[in-house]
Amino acid sequence: MNASRAVLVFWSALIVGLLVVEFAEITRVFTLPVAAALGDPYTLVFALVFTTILALVGAIFIGIYFSARVLRPQGFTPFEEEMLRMRAEIREIRETLDRAPPAPASAPADPPEGGRP
Repeated sequence: MNASRAVLVFWSALIVGLLVVEFAEITRVFTLPVAAALGDPYTLVFALVFTTILALVGAIFIGIYFSARVLRPQGFTPFEEEMLRMRAEIREIRETLDRAPPAPASAPADPPEGGRP
């Protein structure tokens, strides 16, 4: 079983389990002691802190997942491919110019008569 299938099975089982608990609450098969939790300040603070920690851990894992999906190499966009082609062309032109014989040294040209050409 690969990792993605294992994750899918885990989350499916978790959702089914939560649905069973919710259905049991609605049909009064059992009830959670919510009134006792709200009456005791320590229990309320513990529940809030625990829920906050789980939410932060879940948000971190979701962020890691999405950043890994975004940063995974999936090839180049058409724009990036064009930029790579242009870079290769510039490199070829530079190599051609480097191989060309140097221009003969000549005296600087005199400026045209009367100022500008």
